[in-house]
Amino acid sequence: MVSLTPIILDGHAFTATTVRLPKTTLLTVSNEVGYIMCGALDVELLNTLLIDRQIIAGRAVGVKTIDQLLKAPLESVTIEAERLGIHKGMSGEEALLKMV
Repeated sequence: MVSLTPIILDGHAFTATTVRLPKTTLLTVSNEVGYIMCGALDVELLNTLLIDRQIIAGRAVGVKTIDQLLKAPLESVTIEAERLGIHKGMSGEEALLKMV
């Protein structure tokens, strides 16, 4: 099952996406600039093989819900996210607000 839920953070719109798969759930919160995601995100891949795409993204591990993803500290971020002031340890919500 896939669910899309609008989220408003400090007046800015984001889309929360939940994809329920066998034995795991993929979680993302995004806008037109970038996104945060659960541990399934491969930041290393984005920073190496896909570096030319300049993807703005962050990864939080151990989260099982969108609410947890928003509150959890980011475990890793892309090079492009760092350029926006998003860094490891920042909460998902803080990172998203840097993407507006």
